[in-house]
Amino acid sequence: TCFFALSGVLPKDEAITKIKGAIKKTYGKRGETVVKMNFAAVDAALAHLHEVKVPGKVTSTIEIPPPVKLEAPEFVQKVTATMIAGYGDDLPVSALPDDGTYPTGTAKWERRNITQEVPVWDPDICIQCGKCITVCPHGVLRAKVYEEKDLDGAPPTFKSAEARWKELPNKLYTLQLAIDNCTGCRLCVEVCPAKDKTQVGLRAINMAKERPLREGEQENWRFFEALPETIRGAVDGSGSELKFTKTKDIQLLAPLFEFSSACAGCGETPYVKLVSQLFGDRALIANATGCSSIYGGNQPTTPWTVNREGRGPSWSNSLFEDNAEFGFGMRLAVDKQKGYANELVDRLRKKIGEGLAKEILNADQTTERGINEQRGRVADLKAKISASDDPDSKNLLAVADALVKRSVWIMGGDGWAYDIGYGGLDHVIASRRDVNLLVLDTEVYSNTGGQASKATPLGAVAKFAAGGKPSPKKDLGLLAMMYGHVYVARISLGANENQTLKAFLEAEAYDGPSLIIAYSHCIAHGIDMAKGMEQQKLAVESGHWPLYRYNPGLRAEGKNPLQMDSKPPKTRLEDYIYNENRYRMLKKSNPEVASALLQKAQKAVAEQWSILEQMSKAEVDRPKAEGK
Repeated sequence: TCFFALSGVLPKDEAITKIKGAIKKTYGKRGETVVKMNFAAVDAALAHLHEVKVPGKVTSTIEIPPPVKLEAPEFVQKVTATMIAGYGDDLPVSALPDDGTYPTGTAKWERRNITQEVPVWDPDICIQCGKCITVCPHGVLRAKVYEEKDLDGAPPTFKSAEARWKELPNKLYTLQLAIDNCTGCRLCVEVCPAKDKTQVGLRAINMAKERPLREGEQENWRFFEALPETIRGAVDGSGSELKFTKTKDIQLLAPLFEFSSACAGCGETPYVKLVSQLFGDRALIANATGCSSIYGGNQPTTPWTVNREGRGPSWSNSLFEDNAEFGFGMRLAVDKQKGYANELVDRLRKKIGEGLAKEILNADQTTERGINEQRGRVADLKAKISASDDPDSKNLLAVADALVKRSVWIMGGDGWAYDIGYGGLDHVIASRRDVNLLVLDTEVYSNTGGQASKATPLGAVAKFAAGGKPSPKKDLGLLAMMYGHVYVARISLGANENQTLKAFLEAEAYDGPSLIIAYSHCIAHGIDMAKGMEQQKLAVESGHWPLYRYNPGLRAEGKNPLQMDSKPPKTRLEDYIYNENRYRMLKKSNPEVASALLQKAQKAVAEQWSILEQMSKAEVDRPKAEGK
């Protein structure tokens, strides 16, 4: 706009008229509101056009902060920071790692400060439910419970409140923001259930201007990081133990996936973050190419990190078409290593000690406490054989860590799971091996530009489905259920966070393949991303996304393996879909086709619910007693 206003290539008025004509042609199908917003942008550009006098010398007194924090490690200071600053081409080859591996946990050193508003916590109103932390896409909201003595030396603006856990009496609670990495997406404010009764519109967490808070919150974050962490399976002096089966408790677990470069308000990353909280320090992750591989392992920084013991997920990216097989290979390798380690422990019983060897080989690792205890045994084992020169001891030392239960996660988007990698996914779930597959379902190829996938719903507009997708969404969950031995869950964090948590815990505990299909709102849907969790809820209430868990293990107890976790549809499908541009644009450009597809989609929703309801109510034969 400014170019044509200044250049004289065309008369100014003629040029602006043509620009607005192009806008109407390009965006008219998205609705009159979008067109008017673009017209307003053109008018605002003209209204604010002014000459900038370039001085003869630098006069600014503003100090630009370094690209990374000063306490960052040497590699980050010298290599990563140079890339962030935009001078990566100046780095000599000798500065780069010889084997191509880069340090993890580097996203925390990057100074982003990209938002003008950030959430501010009000401890007097907060009910400590953990919802805001659970939905935070970037892991910038954290909570800790600690002793009052730990507050010694706290900054003057550091906030705390009495902790509301019966298992954690006489403790303090803090909800803290990592202000440098907040994107200002507002999801935390939108999901907060605690309202200020004295001031309408205020909650326990509210948005405020970022700049006046920056230095104080940076200092608060540094102090918060030094506070003690809550460890799964740990028991305090009273013998009480948090089970971490509720959202309220999960907020106390530090994520090992933090400060990713995903879109502000991303619907995928809260699920990835949850995996890192629950299983991250013993997880092996195979990540299909797509959004999750870009925000998961994009240069120059990575959000995957380690805990205070130096343990964290092993993460690697593979292609669309073979990611399931890639993760399956991880499972085979882990199982082989564990089998070999067991064989060596049995062979070295006398050197290790009969008692320790027996405990290691028969360890119960079905709980976090059991896993922590096994880690202690493995540490004792290493200490006993570390000085030995015999081949068996050296070999056992190399594979001893495999004696601790590993959790294999194969994750990616719907383009991988429903389309390009479906053959491999089907092969892996048919194998009966203990792998966990997480499908981050945005119902479209989000990372590559918004192409339709087999997960794209009937009537939605996407590339290669410009007239509205004429066929219904592929039912990946139902296909997997037909095997009978696959754990399957369909989840939506915005609709039911406790069902989401339960599905992850059950899937990981299930000794066999598990498939979790997670509804992930996306910027490609054309929504207000701050309302993402509300849209997730509407997807469930309309029947478009019924929640369920299919657990084959229940059949042995004489129970139906399919548990419906959402109620019959109570919201019209159109009240859900027409909040999104991917449906609205068809209604605008071709209302007759949109109406016809809506009717078909509403019918498909009813049929899907009917099938699932019948399956969930079917009687299951009780297993016959042994010997009968």
